[in-house]
Amino acid sequence: MGGVTRVVLAGAYGHGRSHLDNLRRLTARGLVELAGICDVRPVEAAALHGLGAPEQAGPGDLAALVKGTGAEITILCTPINTHADLAVTALRAGSHVLLEKPPAASLADFERIVSAQRESGLGCQVGFQSLGSSAVPALRELIASGELGDIHGIGVAGAWERPSDYFTRSPWSGRRRLNGQDVVDGALTNPFAHATATALAVAGAEELGSVASVELELFHANPIEADDTSAARIRLADGRVITVAVTLCATGRTEPYLVVHGTGGTARLVYTTDELDGAVHPRADLLENLVEHVTTGAELLAPLARTGAFMEFLEAVRLAPDPLPIAEEHQRIHPGRREVEGVRQLTDLSAERLALFSELGAPWAGRRELRAGTTPVASYVWSPALPVTDSPRPYLHPVRTLGGVEVSEFRPADHVHHLGVSLAVADVGGVNFWGGRTFVEGSGPTWLDDHGHQRHDVFEELEQGFREALTWLGPDGAAVAREQRTVLARPHGQAWALDFSFTLTVAEPLEIRSSACKGRPGAGYGGFFWRAPAASTRLEVFTTEAEGESDVHGSVTRWLAMASDAWSLVFVQCGPPDPWFVRMSEYPGVGPALAWERPLEVTHTLSRRVVTVVADGRLDRAAAAELAGGVA
Repeated sequence: MGGVTRVVLAGAYGHGRSHLDNLRRLTARGLVELAGICDVRPVEAAALHGLGAPEQAGPGDLAALVKGTGAEITILCTPINTHADLAVTALRAGSHVLLEKPPAASLADFERIVSAQRESGLGCQVGFQSLGSSAVPALRELIASGELGDIHGIGVAGAWERPSDYFTRSPWSGRRRLNGQDVVDGALTNPFAHATATALAVAGAEELGSVASVELELFHANPIEADDTSAARIRLADGRVITVAVTLCATGRTEPYLVVHGTGGTARLVYTTDELDGAVHPRADLLENLVEHVTTGAELLAPLARTGAFMEFLEAVRLAPDPLPIAEEHQRIHPGRREVEGVRQLTDLSAERLALFSELGAPWAGRRELRAGTTPVASYVWSPALPVTDSPRPYLHPVRTLGGVEVSEFRPADHVHHLGVSLAVADVGGVNFWGGRTFVEGSGPTWLDDHGHQRHDVFEELEQGFREALTWLGPDGAAVAREQRTVLARPHGQAWALDFSFTLTVAEPLEIRSSACKGRPGAGYGGFFWRAPAASTRLEVFTTEAEGESDVHGSVTRWLAMASDAWSLVFVQCGPPDPWFVRMSEYPGVGPALAWERPLEVTHTLSRRVVTVVADGRLDRAAAAELAGGVA
């Protein structure tokens, strides 16, 4: 063909039109010939002006089309969930591939493509256009020169406006899954995928194994399944941090950018315009670069292997709990679109401070949902906006039965520091992590400036919930203890079980004390604590042998049940049991007491695990015992 590279385009509609325009440009230069089009519907001749009459076929005929036309390059611009199958097909048919971003809908699919690419020996370029910019290597050289000092992080911000019909433009738009297949179409992984990919490239952390962990805050203002407003913190294997804060719910459009933070200064790259600290750098076209690779062996600018770290990030998004809705009270509803109030400023602050939305005080951030199977059963608020006198701490509220009955109570008038379900201790080394007044021996309950708070540090995603690292801080900001907490939700017969475990670690020995340890009889509270709804009808409490508040309070049994006409809770201590702290007449509350009458000395670590079975309706003793017996 006289040096002309034959090309097949799979996916000619939507973003595929931009590929048709680029093919026209390169055809006019005599570099390529569009030999075939693969799509679910034929492309009319008018759309192919200047491109001749390429052969057309359906998606199932891609291999035959590639082989029949002798195409050397296949451009894949199809739904995300089709990328892996089509890329593998094209590579095995003998064609190099230009693969639109993101490369695949899962890390497993990505590795399938990598395997096929290695077996074929052909090139696979990923459509991260920003990686074709010479601004990226220029910024890497600036970092390597030491001019910015030691680099401690990269912050990325992006705020765009998208109409409501953007999320309905195709069956897979705004979806995490479609017909049982992963799609992972969201703000982080599709429109702003370039943001993360560019930051990883600047950091020199592009291949598999570069990402150590990912924290995610996924939200949606639009009525979609995926995220449209999200923040992420990526911790790299070398200890550096990348934060990404993006939204499709701003007003207007500002160009997304990244800021490199160093001890000696900062550098700003606007990756859509190739501006590095105001200087515009040239950008190479990725298809043209792939043609050069095919014809001369030129190095690819965005090879598949260099998108491995991005796929580790996408995999974290894929496996994360579904995005949480942003309440309409935090939105401005415009004709045909939604705006999250103040979100543009939040994305800028995130890039400046390397902080997540919750850490910046966004009123709609800092919580996540727990599901038992597919049923939402609880909200976990891990960054609460609470008065210091509440001893701010993560909590679960509302907690519901599978039937939707609420079984927790938050900041009731009688005890405003009762926060649904939480880990609260009256005195840890002299610091109040319970909230409210502190019992002072000889004086009684007294307001003191001794309130601490539990600071969320990081989540680790688990199949049925999460593991969380926290730091318990005193009123002076000093660390009193560190905690590893695990919270899981799983089906349990016709009910569900909340599995809550924690390990406190202290640097120096300290004492845990309850008010009972200071002279207040019966006030042994402190530890895992569940505040139940006071308005529940005909409340009762019982254990294997006892019933009623006076008999079960202070008893030491493996399980205890609290029941009403609408719901039942069966609390099970996994391990040597502590005495039960129980309130019924004053308010309904239950929890194992860490320091019932005498202080508990913690020399290094303290671990406990409580599993609570949450059931609809009233359980009798036999039914409660059976559910408790099923807890491992």
